[in-house]
Amino acid sequence: MAATAKKGLEQYMLQLQLHPLRTKAITAGVLTGISDSVAQKLSGIPRIQLRRLLLKVLFGFAYAGPVGHFFHKLMDIIFKGKKDKKTVAKKVLLEQLTSSPCTHFLFLVYYGLIIEGRPWSQVRNKVRKEYPSVQLTAWTFWPVVGWVNYRYMPLKFRVVFHSFVACCWGIFLNLRARTLTLTK
Repeated sequence: MAATAKKGLEQYMLQLQLHPLRTKAITAGVLTGISDSVAQKLSGIPRIQLRRLLLKVLFGFAYAGPVGHFFHKLMDIIFKGKKDKKTVAKKVLLEQLTSSPCTHFLFLVYYGLIIEGRPWSQVRNKVRKEYPSVQLTAWTFWPVVGWVNYRYMPLKFRVVFHSFVACCWGIFLNLRARTLTLTK
């Protein structure tokens, strides 16, 4: 078993080196799918909603992985790869003022329009009402993750690390979005 896990990790690391964008996109998609599966079960949904699951995997694959890949590369260019405490604080602040608000807004819109299939007027109202509290909650959690990511993770692992943490965060967002749906 340990040998199989070791070989799998070696293959993953090779793919991450040879095809970083593709590997990060697939990783984000798979972890988003896991996150949604867990959230569906915790929500009391008796059978996995396959359409919803696939649409969530698509979000992770097409948005979270690729955007994270290019965002972290850009951050390293802007800050010249530095990892001192002052630079890390600047990176975290910049991420929390740019990427975080955009990602959470996009997720709420995507969830309402695409996953739930609601009309724009309902989605807009839901986002206006709930986005501020989702983003404020994110600002209590993600800066710590960002600090660890920028301070201790090599560039090639930042999206992967972020995707693993986002798997747990995604459960929260899914449950939050579902709760909001049930209250409408």
